[in-house]
Amino acid sequence: MKLSDLSPAKGAKTSRKRLGKGPGSGLGKTSGKGHKGHRARSGGGVRPGFEGGQMPIHRRLPKRGFTNIFKLVVSTINIKDLERFESGSVVDEALLYSSGLLKGKCDVIKLLGSGEINFPLTVKLNAASKSAISKIEAAGGKIEVLS
Repeated sequence: MKLSDLSPAKGAKTSRKRLGKGPGSGLGKTSGKGHKGHRARSGGGVRPGFEGGQMPIHRRLPKRGFTNIFKLVVSTINIKDLERFESGSVVDEALLYSSGLLKGKCDVIKLLGSGEINFPLTVKLNAASKSAISKIEAAGGKIEVLS
């Protein structure tokens, strides 16, 4: 078998309907749109979700809950994630995004105490747990909690 021998399966390719090409075509004159009416007009047809005047499904179904517009999105980083940085470096929001530890938008970045660290770092984040603060300071680093 060669590439030139390939052809589509029988019946897979059909020519498009050529509307309005005379009475012999079966789709002449009104081109399958019937006589007058909404769908026969230019730009005619109903909007998405319209059910012919019946109460639409998005109005029939009950609504639940609400969206809190004051919700804070909190991203968490663990102590063990900070091992990739060099000793003495300043870890802040920009460094976390550039290193790939953080993705997407967040309001607060919080440092948690899971893992161990044995070299000093300066960490500047919005929040930190007590265990994270004690581990950073025990390693000789310091932590600045931003407002």
